Amino acid sequence: MTITAGTEHGQGAGASGTVAETPIPDVPSWMLPGSRDGEEPQGRQPWRTRHVADRAARLIADRYWTTLPGRLRLARATCGLLAAGLLILLVVAATGASTTWDETAHRDAPRTISATQLNLALNDMDAQTANILLSSGESGTAKGRLEESYAKAAGFYRDAQQTISRSLRALAAASEGDPATEATVVTLTDDFAHYQELIGRALENDSRVGGKDAAREDYRTATDLLTDRLLPEARRLVDANNAVYERQYDAARGDIEVQRTTEAVLGMLLIAALVLLQVHLARRFHRVFNPGLIAATLCAVVAVVCGAQLFTITYDRMKVARRDSFDSVIALSRSKAIGYDANADESRYLLDPDRRTTYERSFLDKSHQLYGIPGAGLDTYDGKLDETWSAYRKDRNDKRFTGEYRRELDNITFVGEREGAEKTVEAYSVYQRDDRTVRRLVAEGKQQEATVFCIGWAADTSNSHFGKWMKALDEVTAINQRHFDLAVRDGRGALTTQAPMAGAALPLAAGLTVLGLRRRLAEFR
Repeated sequence: MTITAGTEHGQGAGASGTVAETPIPDVPSWMLPGSRDGEEPQGRQPWRTRHVADRAARLIADRYWTTLPGRLRLARATCGLLAAGLLILLVVAATGASTTWDETAHRDAPRTISATQLNLALNDMDAQTANILLSSGESGTAKGRLEESYAKAAGFYRDAQQTISRSLRALAAASEGDPATEATVVTLTDDFAHYQELIGRALENDSRVGGKDAAREDYRTATDLLTDRLLPEARRLVDANNAVYERQYDAARGDIEVQRTTEAVLGMLLIAALVLLQVHLARRFHRVFNPGLIAATLCAVVAVVCGAQLFTITYDRMKVARRDSFDSVIALSRSKAIGYDANADESRYLLDPDRRTTYERSFLDKSHQLYGIPGAGLDTYDGKLDETWSAYRKDRNDKRFTGEYRRELDNITFVGEREGAEKTVEAYSVYQRDDRTVRRLVAEGKQQEATVFCIGWAADTSNSHFGKWMKALDEVTAINQRHFDLAVRDGRGALTTQAPMAGAALPLAAGLTVLGLRRRLAEFR
């Protein structure tokens, strides 16, 4: 709007009757006549506020999108944020994996192994007690004593006792913070103290003249306590600790799957952003290469590849540690404990004639737990074992038998493991035939010959064959344990190599991106 004002005629040198126009600046309508002084029309922002807001919006648009410098700054910030997000993800993943490996190697696996050792040692201690009573000769004298068998049984008894004490201490320390497991350990410790008292009384009675019957009665009471309370409690500890490891394994693998997918997405976005930025600069500035961005892209590729390697190795090594090796370690450890218990049933069978039917049935039950053959009794077990094993050797998918050995044979992974497992089953079949020899000698009234064959240490006796069976079993277990240790070592190794490389490459990629754009942005200053 322009208002013209005339001058009076004849005034001043320039008075010529012309009209001089003086421009008046635009003003808001509310300042024009007709508006009340200092008052803004209702429902409208003040002019100055609107002006500042509009200018700020234009500046933001100009800075971050509508202009080339703005777009370059936005691209730089995007690459930096993607690199930072990827770095945070890798730090979180590496920390979680490190915690998982520590828990696996120092808590979950050792606790489960301690529980299996406790289960085995309880069976061994009871078996050796029976062997001591069988080989001690007449009570209170050394007459008729089987010296080698007695000495070895006494030594194994002390070893088993020490193993149980160590395992209970280890499990008590490991169960802190877990009320259910802690209560089981406390109960088992109390029951074991009672069990030792009964065994001590049995051995003491056996040392007195005429005390064999009292010793046998005390041993029977101790065995009942072992069977009814101690062994079920020990097996619950094995299952509880193994379940803790299983839950930790499932959770860790689930986290890794999510993290691996997220890392792939962020990594591809970062690389794509850097490549697109390089293409954009090449077109706008007519330069083919930007060294800084090329180096940043290479660093991003290194980070993504190292991160992917970290996740892949960790995921795979966790499976090897748990499924391929430790599952077999547990199955084989259980089978060893069952084997010791079955061997103890043979000694109990010889020691306690009044319970022979019970111990014979118990031996058969444990045989089916190891190598289950539907419908087989002691009189048919050997023949069916040979038949089903021959069928398996021809076709490894043959499912005519079950049990712990079937579980192990279905989980063969490592070099030498199948040969060792098959050797174990074959040694087991020899031991089974020895058991029939023991029962045949007893049926023929040859109690002493049966005892010597059962607990003696000469070649081709039951104890000798039992030792070969356990040795073959230990060799297979050692193969799986060795691969468990290797898996843990490899998993930790990935954390010390792949994670640091990825962690160093990502900040370097962000820094090189800034450096690569610096000269281009300087051209607009």
